Amino acid sequence: MTTALLLGLGLLLMAIGMPVAFAIGIAGLSYFLLPGTFLPTGIGVQRIVSASQSFPLLAVPLFIFIGHLMNASGITPRLLKLSTLLAGWMSGGLAQASLVLSTLMGGVSGSAVADAAMQSRVLGKGMVEEGYTPGFAGAVLSIGGLITATIPPSIGLILYGYLGEVSIGRLFIAGLIPGVLLMVALMITTSLVAKRRGYTPVRDSLPRFGEVLGAVRGSVWALLFPLWLLVGIRYGLFTPSEAGAFAVVYALVVGCLIHREMGVREIIEAMRASVRDIGMIMLIIMFSGIIGYVVSFEQVPQTIAQLTLGLFANQTTLLLTLAVLLVLLGMLLEATVVVMLLAPILVPVIKAAGVDPVHFGLLMMTLVTFGGMTPPVGISMYTVCGILRCPFTAYSRELVPFALAVFAVVLGIIFFPDVVLFLPNYLMG
Repeated sequence: MTTALLLGLGLLLMAIGMPVAFAIGIAGLSYFLLPGTFLPTGIGVQRIVSASQSFPLLAVPLFIFIGHLMNASGITPRLLKLSTLLAGWMSGGLAQASLVLSTLMGGVSGSAVADAAMQSRVLGKGMVEEGYTPGFAGAVLSIGGLITATIPPSIGLILYGYLGEVSIGRLFIAGLIPGVLLMVALMITTSLVAKRRGYTPVRDSLPRFGEVLGAVRGSVWALLFPLWLLVGIRYGLFTPSEAGAFAVVYALVVGCLIHREMGVREIIEAMRASVRDIGMIMLIIMFSGIIGYVVSFEQVPQTIAQLTLGLFANQTTLLLTLAVLLVLLGMLLEATVVVMLLAPILVPVIKAAGVDPVHFGLLMMTLVTFGGMTPPVGISMYTVCGILRCPFTAYSRELVPFALAVFAVVLGIIFFPDVVLFLPNYLMG
């Protein structure tokens, strides 16, 4: 009951406009000021500091930095050329190319919002000029970021693995098949809508082998990046945190020495942008350490586990119920906030129910990230609509068929766990 009141206080403070980090911090510290609490307030301060003292957590700032470095290294236009070659011949060619680009960029940026913002600036205007409605263009560009949230190196999966004490390497590998399934489902939906509305391809014919080979050669360093990560983690060459350091060096070599499109000015700008993003996320992580301690001290996971195991007869029913909860919370809170608040609570619950935490992690990240693309407070929605000057009502209408496609993939993940678990079990045992 006490924990529920504290979470409610945090949500209330967020609702009235207080920054997320401070809302979480005030709610957590309030626990130590309650009359019935015998713990010294100094423990709250200790938990704030100790939350940042984690080796796995080093992966977060490093992968944020790598996203900005990759965008400055000339990789994005090369991947865009390859995506247009591969998908531009389909109905709604630019929209299809944006979804392929999201899949390829998932191995570079690791952030759904960053991907949506980048693509809106690069492709948004061209899509509207091609005759796409702003609402449809915004919906496609926003929903494509959902693929980025599952393809490694996803920042959300790193946070989930750290907070839930789940193997980040297994999460990375597990995200590949769901990411590809999302791409296929969204491309089919785009094709159906485009044919009905007459959105034309941007290419007259299928690409020739020589064209594709040339585009692949130009993009080879970006395409090899996620492969190096997965191979390195699988064979123990580096941990996920060390993979972030490797990725930074990789991006510097590609941008400065191979593509020769990144100089000192671009590196400094990437560092500035990274510091802003890292500061925001790390402050939330540090203050969420208090909530995590309170949740553990009050034995909330154990209580919920006993309750849910008595209420739900099987794993599927439990996962369907949690899926609805995660979508609703994702519509109200930023995805990383939901993960940091609920992962310490829900991971012990699903483990007690016999659900693999890797399976649940992909389900959780897909749903809370999708919530950020929907009204009323979706960050991706506001980002894309702001860049394209698209009304939220038009965006929301156009999002409906894509939402149905996403839910179809989510149901497949729930009913067929091997969709997620096959690769990590095969490669890592």
